[in-house]
Amino acid sequence: MSVPALDHRTTGYSLPLAYWLARASELAYKDEPEVRERTGQWGFTRVRYLEARNPGPLPLTDTQAFVAGSDHMVVVAFRGTEPTQARDWLSDVDAPGTTGPGGHGMVHVGFAQALDVVHQELTKTVEEFRDQDQTLWITGHSLGAALAMLAAARLHFEAPGLLADGVHTFGQPRTGDRDLADAYDAAFTARHFRFVNNNDVVPQLPPEPLYHHVKALRYFDADGNLHESMSTAGNLADHARGFAQNAFAPGTDAIQDHRMTAYLPLLEKAAG
Repeated sequence: MSVPALDHRTTGYSLPLAYWLARASELAYKDEPEVRERTGQWGFTRVRYLEARNPGPLPLTDTQAFVAGSDHMVVVAFRGTEPTQARDWLSDVDAPGTTGPGGHGMVHVGFAQALDVVHQELTKTVEEFRDQDQTLWITGHSLGAALAMLAAARLHFEAPGLLADGVHTFGQPRTGDRDLADAYDAAFTARHFRFVNNNDVVPQLPPEPLYHHVKALRYFDADGNLHESMSTAGNLADHARGFAQNAFAPGTDAIQDHRMTAYLPLLEKAAG
C-alpha cells in the first residue's frame, strides 16, 4: 500500500506526515534547483533556499536549509552531514557548550554556530510565509535534526515566540544538556518526534551524561517495526540482533542505519 499524498491541511502527528517530512529531510541534501522542482511537485508555491558559511572553529563548514510554503502549511528542512563525518566530531567528549535557546541549559557549540548563520533569515522567511497562519513543521536528519530542534526552540523561547506545530527528526544526535531537554520537552509535548533506526550511531553521540536526548522516541527495531518506547533490556537485545543481521559487514551497521536511504523505506512501510 502506497503512502497518501502530502496533506497540507494536517494539524497533528501522523505517520504519513512523518514520511513526507523525512522526504523533505532527504531533499535538503539536494541543490537549489532540485529543491524548487520537487517542492513544487508536492504543492508548495513558495520556496526559499538558505545557505551560509559557518565561521566557527568546529568542522561544521556550512549550513543549508530550505523553507517551503503553501496556503496551509510551511515546512522548514535542514540538511545533515555524512555519518562518518558526524561520528568524528560528535565523538569528542570535550566538545564545548554554550548557553541554550532562551537561556535554557546548554547546547553543543557547533550546533549553535551552525544555526546562527541562517537563523535571522530563517525567522524572517517563516514570518513572511506564514501570512495566513499556516501550520509550521520543522525537520532534519543527522546534523539537520539537531538544527531542527534548535530552530524550533529559538523560534519559541526567543522572538518571535512561535510554537511549531511539529518537529520531526531522524537520526538526531544529543543536542544539549538535561536542562535544555527538559525545557524543550515541556514546551513541545506531543509536538516533537525523534525517529531512531536500530543501531544508528549518531543518536548515541555526543556521549552522556553531559548531553541528553529529548523525549518522544519513535524507534525502528532490527526487523523494521516501529515502537513508541523500548525497555533498556529490549533495546540492548535489539541492537545485538541488528548487528548479527549485518554480520558480513562488521562495523558498518551503525553507519548504514544512519543513512536516510535506510529511514525512508521504514517510514514508507509504517505509513503505508
